Amino acid sequence: MKQKKRKKINMLDGNLLENIVLFALPVIASGIMQLLFNAIDMVVVGKFSGNASMAAVSSTGSLINLVVNMFIGLSIGSSVSIARRIGSGDNQKVHDAVQTSITIALFAGVILTVCGVLFCRPLLVMMKSPDDVIDLSTLYLKVYFTGMLATMVYNFGSAALRAKGDTKNPLIALIIAGVLNALLNLFFVTVWKMDVAGVGLASSLSSYVSAGIVLYVLINDNSAVRLDIRHLYIDRDSLWEISKVGIPAGVQGTVFSLSNVAIQSSVNEFGKITMAGNGAASSIEGFVYNAMNAFYQTCLTFTSQNLGAGKTERIKKILFVCEACVIFTGIVTGVGSWATGNFLLGLYSNDPEVIAAGMIRLSYVCRVYVLCGIMDVLVGSLRGMGRSIGPMVVALLGACVFRLAWIATYFQVHHDIESLYLSYPISWIITAAVQFLTFMIVYTSLQKKRKLRTA
Repeated sequence: MKQKKRKKINMLDGNLLENIVLFALPVIASGIMQLLFNAIDMVVVGKFSGNASMAAVSSTGSLINLVVNMFIGLSIGSSVSIARRIGSGDNQKVHDAVQTSITIALFAGVILTVCGVLFCRPLLVMMKSPDDVIDLSTLYLKVYFTGMLATMVYNFGSAALRAKGDTKNPLIALIIAGVLNALLNLFFVTVWKMDVAGVGLASSLSSYVSAGIVLYVLINDNSAVRLDIRHLYIDRDSLWEISKVGIPAGVQGTVFSLSNVAIQSSVNEFGKITMAGNGAASSIEGFVYNAMNAFYQTCLTFTSQNLGAGKTERIKKILFVCEACVIFTGIVTGVGSWATGNFLLGLYSNDPEVIAAGMIRLSYVCRVYVLCGIMDVLVGSLRGMGRSIGPMVVALLGACVFRLAWIATYFQVHHDIESLYLSYPISWIITAAVQFLTFMIVYTSLQKKRKLRTA
């Protein structure tokens, strides 16, 4: 019996909406599975270990992002580089970029593991982690960071696969790892009574499974993205191209995380109940964010391939379709999560105070999360066109600097949790508006250059 052939995603021709949705849906599912790692950690400790353990796990997200975002930015640069080279049809350059990407991932994983284990406690002290939480947070992070090598390999490997339109295999890897993570969480916490160390270990082991699957797919691929694991190397041209987009993206992510660390530090001042509620709400928002972020990745990849193929006239259409998709997704998931917030927060904790604290964040942040999605898709289009420094500067000023200034001024005057959360939607509106103007300038310049070349 013949196996049914899966519809191939064509980024250069055909119905844009259909191909964008086909590409984005597995990315959304992959993001959800990746988030389940941390969500299941919080659910298990919240139900079986109490508020202190839940606060310990939930308060570490912004710190983890701070440490890893520079290298995640490089994986974005990797995706852009590979997609553009696929669009141009240069198979040797595609191979060079893949080999370089995985080599970077291995170096990054080792560096992050060492730094994470050595410096997690000093960083938690800087974040004003409460005395009744900091020991548990430190233990969780030390165990969690043992999986950083796998996390980097998975992210860079998935970037290579998605650049050629393969969103299915990264999803399969995460589904298998996600199921394993849930089972190990329950076993380590309920049977071996390992508390936060158990959920950290479950996440680490599961990450190695997902990384192993992605590596297997790359090694056995029959296209230009095939990985030769025995002959890893750094190609200078590929490294430059990856870094040109990836370093500004990484700097932006890192500074974004710094602003979130500052916000988390302010949240910590309100005690473990608010910390637990904030962490549970943030986890729920993560699912909304990842559903929208899939269209950022889609816009970035489609734009990169079309730029490589010289089809610059499609770039604006790609942006508008991705924006329409992200607006629909953001409204449905963001407002839906807020409307069902009491039920969703109840999955994390049985404590009414924790649920009430979480609902405050959902009201101010999650309900209007669509604004963040609009902003991110614009950034994806700009990065896909090879412009990364401009979006970085705009984002740093419009979101990060603004939030830090907000904390130093408005929050200090009012000093309530509502005034802290209000900084999010205001910063998204400002940043999205400036990113749109930046896009129009860059796109117009690109079209002028194209007309001059064809004149």
